[in-house]
Amino acid sequence: MLTESGTGPDLAPSGELPVYEPHGPREECGVLGIYAPEAPVVRLAHVGLHALQHRGQESAGIAASDGYQLRLHKRLGLVSQVFDEETIGGLEASEPGGRGPARIAIGHTRYSTTGSNTLPNVQPVYAHSDLGELMLGHNGNVMNAASLRDELGEQGVEFTTASDTEVLAKFIAHAPGRSWAPRVEQAFRRVTGASTFTMLTATALIAARDPIGFRPLVLGRFGGRGGWAVASESVALDAMGATFLRDVDAGEILTIDAEGVHSHRSQPTGDRERLCLFEFVYLARPDSVMDGRLLYEARLAMGRRLAVEHPAEADLVMPVPDSAIPAAIGYAEQAQLPYREGLIKSRYVGRTFIQPLQSSREEAVRMKFNPLPEILRDRRVVVVDDSIVRGTTTGPIVAMLRRAGAREVHVRIHSPQMRYPCYMGVDTGRRSELIAASHTTEQIRQRIGADSLGYLSQRGLLEAVGGRTDARCTACFDGRYPTDVPLDIDKFALERG
Repeated sequence: MLTESGTGPDLAPSGELPVYEPHGPREECGVLGIYAPEAPVVRLAHVGLHALQHRGQESAGIAASDGYQLRLHKRLGLVSQVFDEETIGGLEASEPGGRGPARIAIGHTRYSTTGSNTLPNVQPVYAHSDLGELMLGHNGNVMNAASLRDELGEQGVEFTTASDTEVLAKFIAHAPGRSWAPRVEQAFRRVTGASTFTMLTATALIAARDPIGFRPLVLGRFGGRGGWAVASESVALDAMGATFLRDVDAGEILTIDAEGVHSHRSQPTGDRERLCLFEFVYLARPDSVMDGRLLYEARLAMGRRLAVEHPAEADLVMPVPDSAIPAAIGYAEQAQLPYREGLIKSRYVGRTFIQPLQSSREEAVRMKFNPLPEILRDRRVVVVDDSIVRGTTTGPIVAMLRRAGAREVHVRIHSPQMRYPCYMGVDTGRRSELIAASHTTEQIRQRIGADSLGYLSQRGLLEAVGGRTDARCTACFDGRYPTDVPLDIDKFALERG
């Protein structure tokens, strides 16, 4: 039996809900799961979601089970806005008819890549099947969600959201199989796109990464009282006090219950695995370990390689904070130039890369940075940033530096030109919105007003990241998608349907 806390105005129909524009970084989605019968799993999930807040700021939710009942609390807003002591205690405590305090929990923090930012689309989402109830939180994008929903609808399955996550959850719920792992395997055979998720049932935690492995997922273990944890990034394990064990493999389905961890391989992945390369550049935190590499070290290497490929006669190197800081340090070390902070970032305004509205991005740039004229005046400056996507933020930053007295501004980007949209869980927008899809490097330089512009080559980026270069998704840079993709992307297709 599912119980949901917090009935009242926030549960009004989606058209009546305020659409929050919370401050903080906006990415894609973060997921986690905990199985620890002797630990305060809801409190641990709350801590872990804070560590994953950079992956999504529109909404957050936690679902928990005491071994019998499922409980859920989810709302629009930041993790700190969604949860307080009362809601955490309500999820954690034993309820009448239950079997004690919560022993399993999953958490989700969201940036909407399919469906708008309204309460019905907030995760985790609910589904019911002959195996029992489930809650599911998803990081990715199901590209064939519309056709799968039509197929399920013909079978009498009803939907209450415009989210591809509900399609995924109900496909699993109604798939054939005597246990959850075969049903997830059936979903992986039918779903197109990225489907990394955590799933809660009354007695088990299921964690799965799709066979192509677009999005990351890691497994950890608690000492002391014991238990297991999974999360999008290793920083969440660190925050929860779990020890990082390994990456969950592409195509691997983990079932964690009273008997331990059971691994089920959906199908041989072979050369299909393609972990998103942009995770290394921007999406994940620099203190995360991904595919065996500390991202801080990878970004240092990106900066060093960028300095070799695109040197500049300059007086100092500075980052666009925060994501470009390690690469700027690497560039300065390689170029033997002083590293300085020429921009101070307000910690209360988030990244502008995938804020939904153009007006929101432009306003955020104006509020976000304050230049230091004493550092910049009459200096030739190398400005290192992680990417230029739409080209709407770099130009104002260059102009800001010039107003602060910079004599020359040389822009260096520690990733290649982003020419193609992502369909795998990152809202980059349509190809027509990507400036590098229709402009040469020289045209972009003129448009942003820089004295010079240089991008890290794709080969340089792959070498800086390390590992198997053939196991990376580079589609946003070169258009080589590892799976079939639609001709265009429509974030709100399920709503219009």
